[in-house]
Amino acid sequence: MNLMGSLQIPTTKLDLFIRSVEIASYLPGRIRLRSKKLLGNLELERQVQQQLRAFPEIARVETSIVTGSILIHYEPERLRQNPDLRKVEEYIMTHARR
Repeated sequence: MNLMGSLQIPTTKLDLFIRSVEIASYLPGRIRLRSKKLLGNLELERQVQQQLRAFPEIARVETSIVTGSILIHYEPERLRQNPDLRKVEEYIMTHARR
């Protein structure tokens, strides 16, 4: 068995970010993430908002440094036209808490 072939190594900043947060919930068009690093961290909140809002496929981003929550709203059909974001959504679908 080739263990290296089964490892999924993050290839982008977005991959690294998604793998560093807890995927609290997923519905097509709405993803809630949680990050303990976001708690009380205004600078990280600003960075998260800036980076996620840079994607035109993402309609709205809501963050809370009180709860460590990141809520992402998007149109599934539009988001899936971006191959990188489609890959991220597929990862989230399979790793979301049920």
